[in-house]
Formats: sequence, structure tokens, C-alpha cells
Amino acid sequence: MNSYMDFTSPDVQFTYDLSNNPFFKKDQNNYINSLSINQLNTLGNVSLMDIYLSKSNVIEPHYHQNATELVICITGAAVVSLINPFTKQLIHLPIKPGQVANVPQGWWHYEVATEDKTHLIAIFDAPVPEFIGGSDLLRLTPASILAHTYCLDEAELQDVLAPITDTVVIGPPNNCSPAKKETRTEQTYNTAQVRPGSVKQQTIGNGWNYRV
Repeated sequence: MNSYMDFTSPDVQFTYDLSNNPFFKKDQNNYINSLSINQLNTLGNVSLMDIYLSKSNVIEPHYHQNATELVICITGAAVVSLINPFTKQLIHLPIKPGQVANVPQGWWHYEVATEDKTHLIAIFDAPVPEFIGGSDLLRLTPASILAHTYCLDEAELQDVLAPITDTVVIGPPNNCSPAKKETRTEQTYNTAQVRPGSVKQQTIGNGWNYRV
């Protein structure tokens, strides 16, 4: 809901420099700036994140419980992946400059850059978007509960999750070894889950494949 704004007030704001509000920075090539009503008081019921990624970097699996997200590709290329909670399908949506992908409110999703110098803008229909990261769910849920619920080995699970000590946001972390990065980024997209009408076949990133 939009709050009342007195446009005759001397405090009214119509412009803002996004670089003044960093949301997260992994390094000089991978970072996110954000804008909400807290920075620009005339913004109303909309907000955005200005995202810069190099090849194979990932906006970690997450969801926005209070907003739908529209992802616009400005430069480079990326794949927006989401889980449809109704059909139980993992859907991969490759986007290039001028193309968009829409993520409904509350849906689990992630974005992977498939080219260097990828620039994405994510627009939200909420004055301040909420970010719930998968890294927080994994590190804050007791390993004993996960092991008991899913019939897993608790000791092995604790060992696997031990490196996750903070919210990741952009992965893989800088302290991840090249061997681990290679293993974690290899994935083949299911042919039935990619948006119809895109290219017939294309290899993207390092080991990322999809067919339509």
C-alpha cells in the first residue's frame, strides 16, 4: 500500500545514486546495490536491486515472501531458475539483453550469470523487498532436525554444512577451491523445463547446458 507523500515538502526526493546503498559485495565484479522507499521517498510501492555478476556466479537460492520479482537483463546473460510449488517443477529461464523473467511472490529461485559483465535489474512490487536466503535456512536449522526429518547421517550433514557460516547472497564464496567450484556449477537443464520458443540448443557458462 502506498503511503501518503506531500509533494510540496522540502524533503521530497526524485533522484538517487544507487552506489550509495550497497546491499552486498563479494568483489569488484560481483555486487548488488538496492533502492527502496527508505532511500527515495517518492518511490511508492516499488523497489529494485541493481545486480552485477561475472560468469558462473550465482545469486543464491532464496525467496521474497512479500514481493514478486521481475528480472531484466541489461548486459551479459543469465539463467533465472525457479521451482513451481504447484507443479513441483524446476524451471530454467535463460535471458539476454532486453529479455525478462518473472518470479511470483514467495517462489524459491536463483540466478546464474553465464557471461562476464552481466548486469541485471530486479524490480519488486513492494516498498522494501524481503530476502530469505537458502544459506540462512541451512545454517540455522539444526543438523539434528534435518537428519531426523529426512533420514540423513547427522555427522556427515554437519560436516557438509559447516562451511556455511554466514548469509552467502552471491556464491560461490571466495574461499571455495576451484575443484569445488567446477563440481558445483556443472548442471544439465531438463528439456521440458526451459521456456518454449528460445533457442534449440545452447551451451552456456562452464558446463551449463539446456535444450528446448
